Amino acid sequence: MGTIQPRVGEPVSDELVLVQAAKRGDVAAFEELVRRYDRNVFRIAQHITQNREDAEDVVQDAFLKAFQNLEQFQGQSKFYTWLVRIAVNEALMKLRRRRPERTVSLDEEVKTEDDSLPREVADWSPNPEQQYSQAELRDILTRTIQGLPPGFRTVFVLRDVEGLSTEETAEALDLSIPAVKSRLLRARLQLRERLSRFFQRRESGDGNK
Repeated sequence: MGTIQPRVGEPVSDELVLVQAAKRGDVAAFEELVRRYDRNVFRIAQHITQNREDAEDVVQDAFLKAFQNLEQFQGQSKFYTWLVRIAVNEALMKLRRRRPERTVSLDEEVKTEDDSLPREVADWSPNPEQQYSQAELRDILTRTIQGLPPGFRTVFVLRDVEGLSTEETAEALDLSIPAVKSRLLRARLQLRERLSRFFQRRESGDGNK
């Protein structure tokens, strides 16, 4: 049997078997949960903290807190969703400690009214796939995601990067489903607008050479 790929869509029953064993003191079962999800949690933490060392600390703290509080997990949702909620909270606390002069929260720069959504977003020009390699595009996208406000960035990463459902994202962030949908839309619009400006600047710069 090959390496288990940490996908959110894995059967809950398989996950619960491991969690129940871990609750009974089976350390190996919890270690399997760590192996299954540590890379996912690290990516999420790195997107939020934008710092590798902080992300590594978040992973360790999140799994330690999850292990210490296993009895509180009732199995009404996926363990992974519960774990992500712990990790997001730990990552946001990292940001607060790093930037005490301003409060960091999921509500930063967020308005959920429909009329607050941008009316227009620049068209893709030029077609980035024609000018950049996949590796370059990934790097550009990663840096652009980092420029989003924490509230938008976190929802975007969970929903579009890590593949959680809208319901799972709402549960992990303790938000309503409409709030997740609103923030995701605004994150996508901001991301597209930022990327469009980036590519237009690059095109203009190339043309002046």
